[in-house]
Amino acid sequence: MPNLPRIFLAKLAFFFVGFLQIFHCQANSDSLEVADSLFNSKNYQEALGIYEEILTKDQAYSPAMLLKMAFISEGIGDYSSTTQYLSKYYEHNPSPQIPDKIKELTNQASLTGYSISDGEQFFKLLTDNRQLIISSLTLLVIVTLIAIVLKGAQKGLVITGFVLIVLTFVSNNFIQGPDTGIITKNPTLIMTHPSAGGNLIQQVGPGHRIVIKSSVDIWYQIDWNGQKAFIKKDQVSKI
Repeated sequence: MPNLPRIFLAKLAFFFVGFLQIFHCQANSDSLEVADSLFNSKNYQEALGIYEEILTKDQAYSPAMLLKMAFISEGIGDYSSTTQYLSKYYEHNPSPQIPDKIKELTNQASLTGYSISDGEQFFKLLTDNRQLIISSLTLLVIVTLIAIVLKGAQKGLVITGFVLIVLTFVSNNFIQGPDTGIITKNPTLIMTHPSAGGNLIQQVGPGHRIVIKSSVDIWYQIDWNGQKAFIKKDQVSKI
């Protein structure tokens, strides 16, 4: 006879998690509506405050929100924040107009880090929908386990359950985009080693996008034009 209490608890737990996610999304949506209303009425400072809270506290944003934040930041002369928002927007909409705008803001003739391959765009699509993928796979795992309890450990169900568990594990642990950042200081020194005694690779200005490989004390290890390099943390803002 199936263990009905366990099945009920599993369904209840899944429903509770789903309810919390819906509630959290609704809270973000309400805050975004308030901020958009303030933006449309030209109360830009108040709108920016809410946008920043959504971005930093709730870790949520939309491309349209990032463009509005960039617009406001540029209007008040905060070009460092403007370039950060535009660079983050570029990850979702790699338009050539974005690096051109950043060049204008930072007075740079050329910028690195703004070339995204088709493979990188596909992986970005996966990372953007990571929670949805994990939730869907988790639901399928629960449904499969319930079917196994009700119908017995049939070979097809067991194999399906095992594959779904593996996919859930892979999605939860490996679908994670690289840490990226934008250089904010002028001048910034790109070094061969994480110390002042390292050799200088290049001296650059703000606006360049970088992929952060690891952290070493006050340094980030990065990839610079295919070369292992290091840059001080206080010269970079994570995107």
